[in-house]
This record gives sequence, structure tokens and C-alpha cells, in this order.
Amino acid sequence: MTLDARAEILLKTLIERYIAEGQPVGSRTLARQAGLDLSSATVRNVMSDLEEMGLVRSPHTSAGRVPTERGYRVFVDTLLKVKPLNVNELHKLEKELHADHDPQHLIENASHMLSEVCKLAGIVMMPRREEQLAFRHIDFVNLSGRRVLVILVTQDGQVHNRIIQAERDYSPAELVQSANYFNETYSGTSMSDVKRALLQEIQQASDDMQRIMQVAVSMAREALASEEQTDELVVSGESNLMDFPELGDVRKLRKLFDAFNAKRDLLHLLDQSMRGPGVKIFIGQESGYDVLADCSVVTAPYSADGRIVGTLGVIGPTRMSYEQVISIVDITARLLGGALSSSERPGRLESSGR
Repeated sequence: MTLDARAEILLKTLIERYIAEGQPVGSRTLARQAGLDLSSATVRNVMSDLEEMGLVRSPHTSAGRVPTERGYRVFVDTLLKVKPLNVNELHKLEKELHADHDPQHLIENASHMLSEVCKLAGIVMMPRREEQLAFRHIDFVNLSGRRVLVILVTQDGQVHNRIIQAERDYSPAELVQSANYFNETYSGTSMSDVKRALLQEIQQASDDMQRIMQVAVSMAREALASEEQTDELVVSGESNLMDFPELGDVRKLRKLFDAFNAKRDLLHLLDQSMRGPGVKIFIGQESGYDVLADCSVVTAPYSADGRIVGTLGVIGPTRMSYEQVISIVDITARLLGGALSSSERPGRLESSGR
């Protein structure tokens, strides 16, 4: 989407004003705040154009305008200037995320610091011990009633048995072929990389191979997803969200807090954020979850010894201060990764329940 310089300045000013005050912004206010020599009538015309483009909207209760999800997306992608962390905040994070701390405490401290510094809800996915192991072998065994036993073996010899409900009946030959394909493709690959690969669509020219791949990927994905545990996510500062009027509705808050308690959807969202480096921002419906329709989620993966092992971030209203939050999330991920790389030792991190 291409905007002229005048429209960009007005959209940026409107969003910054709305983030700061949470109130619809009128044309007169924009004309004063934007630093442009424009009449209110000209500003109204530009706002009308932005509204037609779906970047702003007019609430029924006010003559002013507020940004839409699409408007926030344009703002974040093209107009935002990320603010560097101030020295005091940086020192606070460095103190809490020091390599001398126990790994479990580091994770808890990271979640707490994210919520405290951002004044939002802080979330951190625990590193999973199994994520850092390599996949060795998988078998699919037919049981009664379309149930399939999945036998998963990791490189260190651990055996995990999981029963899944298949969508249809599979012949023993199909299961053997599917397991053979999976073993040939992924043996020796880390579990975290296997899981990320299963989230991607795999293309093959051969129809027969495509069918075999679909069976293998479908059942392996379900077996691995079934192992998710709610203790793999640390959440802090949920009560901060009560300070925002747009999230203050009791029903909205109840649904949000239920999501924090259940954690499965949040874990899936954080899993998506592990696919590559860098900060990722989900605005409103972009998360894919109705309960987060009025929220934005800002995440970044963190690494230990050069491998991505988890994701952290914050959840808040769509009118959060992105210019500050992005920097805080990014630096916290870097500090946590550095501390874990120095402090983590085999067997010390016990919170994953493996």
C-alpha cells in the first residue's frame, strides 16, 4: 500500500496520539499535532481517504478516528521508528538475566521483567529438553477403532509412546511406508526442527509419495502436538491488562485469563514465532485466535548455544507502545539466550517435566 508523504505523517500522528491517550483523534487535533500547514478541511479529506483504504475508522460515539488493524500494520511495517532502551531499563534487564542465575529462574525473571518494563503481560516459553535432542526413529502401529500407536525414539534412547485417533483406517503397508519416509527424511534432525518442518506444507511431484507423506506428517504432527504441557509457558503481569479500558470488559478479561490458564493456544502462537530469527508482531486477528482479537502479541525467539530453543514476548492491547515494546522484547531475548548459553547444564532445567 502506497501513501503520499502527507498521508503518512497524518496516519503516524493519529496512531501515536491514539496509543498515548486511547481516545479518537479529531481533525483539528491532527492539524495541530502533525506539524503541517494544513486546514482542518484538508485533514478531513485525507482522513476520509485513509478510511476508504481501511486504515482508520470512525467510532459511532465520536467524530474522531481510530486506527484499524490494517492501519497498525502499515504503521509498524513502514512508519515506526523503534526507540532504543534507556540505560536504566537495560541495566535492570542485565541484572535479572545474569548467567549466574539458575536456568529456571532466568525464565521466570524474563517473564517478570517483560511485564514490569512494558506494563503488559509477559510470556516466555520454557526450553523443552526434548526440543534439543535429535530425532532417531518413529513407528506407527495399528490399534482398534482407527487408533494408531506412535512410537517415537530420540537420539539419547528415550522412547515416547502416544496413541492418536486417525481420520481413517490405514493398512499396515501404508503405516510402514509412512514411517520409512519419515525416518529417512528426519533421522538425526533436532526435535525442534522436525516440529517446525511439520508446520510447513511439503510438496512432491509423485502422487503416491504425496499420499505417504501426508499420512506420515499428519500422524507425526498430532503425536508431537499431544505432548504439549501447560507448564511449558510462564506468564507474568496479567493484571496489567486491566489498566486498559478497551480490555476492561469483564467478559473479555475472563476469556483472556482463561487463555493464559489453558496456555495451549499461546504455546502454538509462540511455536510459530520460532520459525526464524527476529521480532514478530501479531496484531488483532492476525494471531488467529478470537480471544486475542483486541490484542497485539510481540514475540522474539531466544537461543541457547546457537540453537533456537524457545520464544518470549508480551501481550497487550493493539494500541501498545510498539516503538518501546519491540526493543524491550528483542533485547530481553538476546540477554536470556546469552545467559542460558553460559549457565545451562544437562539436567539443570527440570521444569519441562520430561
